[in-house]
Amino acid sequence: MPDISIVVPVYNELENVALLCEKISSATSKLKETSEIILIDDGSKDGTWEKMKECANTYPNFRLIRFRRNFGQTAAMAAGFKSALGNIIITLDADLQNDPADIPKLLEKMAEGYDVVSGWRKYRKDPFISRKLPSIMANALISKTTGVALHDYGCTLKAYRKEVVSNLHLYGEMHRFIPALASWVGADLAEVPVDHHARQFGTSKYGISRTFRVILDLMTVKFLLRYSTHPIQMFGKFGMFFGIPGFLMLLVMIISNLMFNIFGMESMAGIVELSKRSFWVITPFMLLLFGMQFISMGLLAEIQIRTYHESQDKPIYVIRETFDSEG
Repeated sequence: MPDISIVVPVYNELENVALLCEKISSATSKLKETSEIILIDDGSKDGTWEKMKECANTYPNFRLIRFRRNFGQTAAMAAGFKSALGNIIITLDADLQNDPADIPKLLEKMAEGYDVVSGWRKYRKDPFISRKLPSIMANALISKTTGVALHDYGCTLKAYRKEVVSNLHLYGEMHRFIPALASWVGADLAEVPVDHHARQFGTSKYGISRTFRVILDLMTVKFLLRYSTHPIQMFGKFGMFFGIPGFLMLLVMIISNLMFNIFGMESMAGIVELSKRSFWVITPFMLLLFGMQFISMGLLAEIQIRTYHESQDKPIYVIRETFDSEG
């Protein structure tokens, strides 16, 4: 039974896989702990799987998982967590921007008693405007929203105790929020600076569209962290925010009607003028209410989909095949 499981999602990284496996094997061979390396091919179409099999035949302790199609990085992480045998699980990207040589740093911090150790790309080798600035803003937003302050939620290089992640159910783009979700179950978190390298081969799989998905998932995380056991506390606040003013407005109109008869048949001109003014008052409120309804339906749908998956033990990925090192 290995002490450490290294989980690496891989998607269309043909040019990087061989060097990645070499670096991971070199880093783990220097550890005193025993280890296994789990590579998850997330539906690659460029020959990545065949190259992964070559690496598994070259280096020991490699285990390979291949998805039938591209299910996403979160699904690949979930498959790796479920398959891992080690008591400590370390994740990193396959694009060689994370350095496997930093694994000992994470383990040293874990030895101090932490349950989750997150890498911090302090000197990130990415364009500032397109990658670093959005990341800074996103990290600040996530830290503020979840209450778990980290410099770099987007860094995949992290270490987890298996008992922590085994209790987490991941969907959507939730893998980046694992530290926040782990804190919800009482995990102790730490952060250490790690090296970051510019991508040398291949292209990034992430675009601006992913930012919007992350924001939507952040709303779900906030809901799960604070209101999952008593959602009425959140929806009740919305209801009171709109309901109390609405009730007071209705009450004022009823009293005005009774006292001043402003809706009487003899004052039709007043009704027409009031209706014109009412349109500009009611429409913004209706739009806001529609927005709240859609958000509420989205959150309720998140809860329902979790019930659907977890009650039936339905996976969020489908494995085509597996392959283990001969050694």
